[in-house]
Amino acid sequence: MKILSEAILTTVINKRPAISHKGTFGRAVLIGGNQRYGGAIMMSAEACVKSGAGLVTVITEKDNHPPLHARLPEVMVVDWQDENLTRQVLESANVILIGPGLGSEAHSLKLLKTVLSLQTKQQWLVIDGSAISLFAQEKLALTQPHHTVFTPHQMEWQRLSGIPLKQQNEQSNATYQQKIQATVIVKSHRTEIYTSQDCYRCPLGNPAMATGGTGDTLAGMVTGFLAQFQNKSDAICAAVYLHSYIGDILAKDNYVVLPTTISAALPHYMQYFSTKD
Repeated sequence: MKILSEAILTTVINKRPAISHKGTFGRAVLIGGNQRYGGAIMMSAEACVKSGAGLVTVITEKDNHPPLHARLPEVMVVDWQDENLTRQVLESANVILIGPGLGSEAHSLKLLKTVLSLQTKQQWLVIDGSAISLFAQEKLALTQPHHTVFTPHQMEWQRLSGIPLKQQNEQSNATYQQKIQATVIVKSHRTEIYTSQDCYRCPLGNPAMATGGTGDTLAGMVTGFLAQFQNKSDAICAAVYLHSYIGDILAKDNYVVLPTTISAALPHYMQYFSTKD
């Protein structure tokens, strides 16, 4: 297993071209946030925007629209009951994230099935949170496994892979990844990434990050990085590393590192690494 280092950030995060526009940096569509868990999709959207995605649209429960617009006016919103507009927006996406705060209701499952059926060869799909549990529970199939990323914590990974928590290790995880062919980010105190080519471990992270929304923020960062950077495997690794890198810096002076604080720091650190030799 390869150990990630700061070098992945300078490799991936390059200075932006002078001649560019919002479309240059990708169209991301995020789906989630029922009435109870609206904050989850808002944290994902904030991380996606602040990590540099050019255009971000959030498909969510209608009650979440006012607070989302108030907190993050940069994003567009769609009522997740509007099937026609949902399909139109999904078709225009470069990257789709589904799962943060999605819930497990019948409509949540319908949205997940819609996304899976519409995903094209040109689109990347990130499956997070309750969408992972629904995918496992309903024994769904991927349309484009080589362009799909699962972001489970260890219990979600158990549901998806069938590997008991105590038996999750490099060999068992890599074997299941080869079976499903999707990239897998297994979140833990030392997050691991399994791709079809290699396995990676992030050596960073700390207990101050153990709070609700940290995973939602990581999913948003992965989506934002996939939207704008060409080497997708490196982009995924860079998002994971930068998430914990910022978390470790903040933990030096904070007993708890809030996920939104990580997002707030993203533009600064991405600029720093884009100009670092």
